[in-house]
Amino acid sequence: MSTPSANLDQIRARIAAACERAGRDPADVHLLVVSKTRTPDEIRAVTACGQTLLAENRVQEARDKIPLLNDPALAWHLIGPLQRNKVKTALELFRMIHTVDSLELAEEISKRNDRPQPFPVLMQINVGREPQKSGVLPEEAIPLAQAIARLPGLALQGVMTIPPFSPRAEESRIWFRALADLRERIAREAFPGVQMRELSMGMSHDYEIAVEEGATLVRIGSAVFEPS
Repeated sequence: MSTPSANLDQIRARIAAACERAGRDPADVHLLVVSKTRTPDEIRAVTACGQTLLAENRVQEARDKIPLLNDPALAWHLIGPLQRNKVKTALELFRMIHTVDSLELAEEISKRNDRPQPFPVLMQINVGREPQKSGVLPEEAIPLAQAIARLPGLALQGVMTIPPFSPRAEESRIWFRALADLRERIAREAFPGVQMRELSMGMSHDYEIAVEEGATLVRIGSAVFEPS
């Protein structure tokens, strides 16, 4: 039975192999371990292996869990939906929010951020146009990026997606390519303060495909914590 340490080693090796296939530097790809529903002890087993980037889906769960870890070396990202009434708490807990999907949410983050530095955010894009999923539609991405660029207190640093699920990882490739194309289109607009550095895409079953298509942040949970 594999351990989180062995799983992490295997995931990092596969990321490196995907980078080699794509002619990329593995240092450009960052692994976010998704710790939703995991206990503090389970998370400590991962952080003991040197993993410092973690991600949560719910503000409430993170608010209860992060103080129990009490580790300033950890950097937490929010990868789930964010309600405007939880923005203040999210800003206190997280280093980056991946799920900005409306101007109203961006405005609330702008208003609530009282730090001297702009807060890093990603725009969530619903590349598969699935009605049950959050995210702006592809044709809304450039207008929203332009509007976000006008807001003080936040920095749009890239885009994120959750593609339509398929048991065949290869079928995610078209959606990852679509997101990478949108990132390039937004970058060409050269909106002030907008830096399209990040592509947040790829999860436990398709992260290697995501890396081949340019992912800089991959969000992996079950492949880390569950025996393989």
